[in-house]
Amino acid sequence: MTRRSISKPLVAIACGGTGGHLFPGIAVGQELMRRGCEILLLVSEKEIDQQAIKSAYGMRIESLPAVGLQARQLGRFLNCFTKSLVAVRRIFSRRPPRAVIGMGGFACAPPILAGKMFRAATFLHESNSIPGKANRWLAPLVDQVFVGFPQAANRLQNRKALVTGTPVRPQFEPTDPEPCRLAMGLDPKRPVLLVMGGSQGASAVNRLVFEALPELRRAAPQLQFLHLTGPNDEENARAQYAAQNSKAVVRTFLTEMELALGAATVVVSRAGASSLAELAAMQIPSILIPYPTAADNHQFYNAHAFASAGAAIRLEQAEATGDKLAALVVQLLEDSSTIKNNVRQWHAPNAATVIADHILSTLSGKPRAVDFQSAVSQAFQPATL
Repeated sequence: MTRRSISKPLVAIACGGTGGHLFPGIAVGQELMRRGCEILLLVSEKEIDQQAIKSAYGMRIESLPAVGLQARQLGRFLNCFTKSLVAVRRIFSRRPPRAVIGMGGFACAPPILAGKMFRAATFLHESNSIPGKANRWLAPLVDQVFVGFPQAANRLQNRKALVTGTPVRPQFEPTDPEPCRLAMGLDPKRPVLLVMGGSQGASAVNRLVFEALPELRRAAPQLQFLHLTGPNDEENARAQYAAQNSKAVVRTFLTEMELALGAATVVVSRAGASSLAELAAMQIPSILIPYPTAADNHQFYNAHAFASAGAAIRLEQAEATGDKLAALVVQLLEDSSTIKNNVRQWHAPNAATVIADHILSTLSGKPRAVDFQSAVSQAFQPATL
């Protein structure tokens, strides 16, 4: 380790478990690196994390045992939690970080606790409108909390809750779709329906799209598909598109989501907060199908916030049919201008910058004051073209 590297403040970012935690963490890490920090990215051992970190250029990576709290599995949770805490303390003992930020989920709890043991400044980011259990538990313990949705601030017990929006990586911005379609192996001149069920895929969403295929083939014969299926439905998806003679590119997962969204005319998606932030950044019209068993039904409330603002169409899984989905897709193919205009309001272009400002201000001993109303208005200033 060089003397120069030791002089740079080390910031640990705990963001393992899902792409929805990891990609905003990488965005914050990129901004802090630009400001002269070194970044330690703490991820899980899951395959999804190991694929996603390929975009974390210049950051040190450490994998921790996965930590997740599920019903009737308290013993397993405590065992994994303890292993993760021991592992992260060992990592921090080699070079203690000056700050630790957790991007959500129980995977960030051991790094936050270990950070406090090493007297690091500690922070949380909550991207969902309804905070998760882990962040509700950790919020009173950290120096400051950042939130993606304004309504989340009042649900976390921390007086320094700041509305920042959810960070997205800088490559997420409105773009010409034709080069993106070519890069994905699609016809550059034909419209594209992007289907994405989150980093793990979504079998229920996949089935709905398969049910909608015959009607979409009839009503929108030029439509082509980019389908991110998750690990379980890839072969079935290829067979379904082949049976309808539809042009389709099928992937289990894609790190370069800016290409997928850049290629899209319309998106069918779950309603994870990170995905919504990327849709807003790239101004893509979407049909949101919230995951019905998400913790505290947070995806419903995420989708509800967008739909209420005219920034997306919300379709409940229990009420969805192939015909309904096909009709909504065709509706957006014919006219999506209203949603495109409204979804811009949810883009927080400076989220990573604001978070980095507050972390570095705390490290300098000059923490910034938080004004809730001005923070909301500044975070969600309409993006300019």
